[in-house]
Amino acid sequence: MVKAIRVYDNGGPEVLKWEDVEVGEPKEGEIRVRNKAVGLNFVDVYYRKGIYKTALPYTPGHEAAGVVTAVGPGLTGWKVGDIVAIGGNQLASYTEEQIIPASIAVHVPPSIDPIVAASIMIKGMTAQFLVCRCFKVEPGHTVLVHAAAGGVGSLLCQWASGLGATVIGTVSTEAKAAQAAEDGCHHVIIYTQEDFATGVDKITSGKGVDVVYDAVGKDTFQGSLACLKPRGYMVNYGQSSGTPDPVPLSALAAKSLFLTRPLLRWYNTTQEELLECCNEVFAKVESGTLRVRVNHTYPLSHAAQAHADLEARKTSGSVVLIPDAV
Repeated sequence: MVKAIRVYDNGGPEVLKWEDVEVGEPKEGEIRVRNKAVGLNFVDVYYRKGIYKTALPYTPGHEAAGVVTAVGPGLTGWKVGDIVAIGGNQLASYTEEQIIPASIAVHVPPSIDPIVAASIMIKGMTAQFLVCRCFKVEPGHTVLVHAAAGGVGSLLCQWASGLGATVIGTVSTEAKAAQAAEDGCHHVIIYTQEDFATGVDKITSGKGVDVVYDAVGKDTFQGSLACLKPRGYMVNYGQSSGTPDPVPLSALAAKSLFLTRPLLRWYNTTQEELLECCNEVFAKVESGTLRVRVNHTYPLSHAAQAHADLEARKTSGSVVLIPDAV
């Protein structure tokens, strides 16, 4: 038996229960992994609340890194002791140990700490597909990143700036503004002090931005559309403030705008895409191009407190849960 977080009802952080669970042995095509670190993502909140549906009861979590403790029969390319990571494919990582399909795992380079790996899988791959494939950021583009001091936002700012774009970030506090500036934001708007759409208009001299990366949703959506230049791209990849109101086509037609609501799983549909994406993320971390900010760690058994702090916007950068047995 090992310990894991279990959810029996949708609701607030209090529904996250710390319990004993059975793990068993890996079958063909599977590996068993003892987690060293588990990534916390806002999508975990969506599942907990029931915004995203899954069968109850369940163990939450989509992101972790750990050591292989057993390999299923006939499986090659994996051995006990390998350090591996998963991200974005399987719902069940809030546990001390888990069995996963080997096809969704990747080997972690020796130079990358498992805590960093657990924090970078989903967030790093999300940043990669957003700036390289969803909308291909190039030199000369102007980019608006909401929640610029968040886990994904921090990486988006660094990646887009490294590609030669002018990056505008929005944050809630002076401290987060300082972090966003360190992460490559050329202009930082503190939205609690200034209307961000007005700020963007001033910064761009009324021209607007080429693309908005918006993980906030309802509270920022209409303002984000207003910030776009003609033929601009509205990329809504999250909804931490709630689901945006429906958008009439005429609102897009006004400036011939593009609107997309992308999900990571549709950009890594094959193992080849997964490996290519992960390898690029790991390479940027190893080279120092991406600075991974693991600003908060909690014991896995305290996942409820971590969720509460994340929702209250008390966190910045990446949040990682450490299994109590580590």
